[in-house]
Amino acid sequence: MNNEHKRIALVTGANQGVGLQVAKELVADGVTVLIGSRDYARGETAAKLIGPGAIAIQLDVTDQALIGAAAARIGEEFGRLDLLVNNAAISHHLRQPGMSIQDHAKTTRPSNVPLEEIRAVWETNVFGVLAVYQAMLPLLRKSSDARIVNVSSGVGSLTLNADPNFPYRSMFGPVYPASKTALNGITLAMMIELEGSGIKVNLVSPGFTSTNLNNFAGTESVKDGSREVVRVTNLGPDGPTGTFTRWDSTTIPW
Repeated sequence: MNNEHKRIALVTGANQGVGLQVAKELVADGVTVLIGSRDYARGETAAKLIGPGAIAIQLDVTDQALIGAAAARIGEEFGRLDLLVNNAAISHHLRQPGMSIQDHAKTTRPSNVPLEEIRAVWETNVFGVLAVYQAMLPLLRKSSDARIVNVSSGVGSLTLNADPNFPYRSMFGPVYPASKTALNGITLAMMIELEGSGIKVNLVSPGFTSTNLNNFAGTESVKDGSREVVRVTNLGPDGPTGTFTRWDSTTIPW
């Protein structure tokens, strides 16, 4: 396959859920997509499901050695990276199987949440994103049309959660919601760092999508949840940077 003139994308956590759907649609648009997966076998299964244009790559965002190896492989095989979609995330570490989101939220209040739970989720959702960014930035700098899309959530918006009428306000806590708040802050730092560089950075919330992340309790389909991520990845070199939008393409306040 000649990838010289194809866009090269890396999607983390792409073996299932929103990441898999995004990868499918990008490949359909002619993009060569590296399917980032902690479990290489699952990544291969996903790549075979998608078909030509999808390539499995082992990538655990909490493992610095695997991140470095993935960056080295991309550099050797493609020489650059045009699109980075930081999608990999977890919602919990200690939640009992079958426990509802509402019941789990009661065990993750600031007064009772185990610090182990916070650290585990933040390791993936916050530090993992930053680690991948640092490793892939040199490859993105070699692209003439580079874009980073960080997949976040509206439940991390401080402005929304400060509003007593926000429907998800009671769910805000130090684990998943606050990890997305931290991700939003780190993304803003990336936006500021890359101003004037030509590398675009955007933040997207796929909405309350029915995936393994929420034990399939979400109200939106994976296809609907992926729509805005795909739209933003396809904005092109003249498209905006520094935006924070939700699945219906409307702006989310920070």
